[in-house]
Amino acid sequence: MASDEMKKEYDFSKATRGKFFRPGLRLRLPVYLDEEALAFVQRIARKKKIDVSSVVNQLIISNKHLAEVID
Repeated sequence: MASDEMKKEYDFSKATRGKFFRPGLRLRLPVYLDEEALAFVQRIARKKKIDVSSVVNQLIISNKHLAEVID
């Protein structure tokens, strides 16, 4: 059996339910931009003297319709 294949059955008898659950926790996952997109956003961030995350958020918010079409 290859390492990426799932077993037919798993034993969870010694598992702890909710061990890593944190109510209300909001995860901030990283977003990886390609080189061209990153350079574009960094250039805007430098001009506006703000961080790259703020520029990306502003672009997404200002293009909500585009984001909904992609979804």
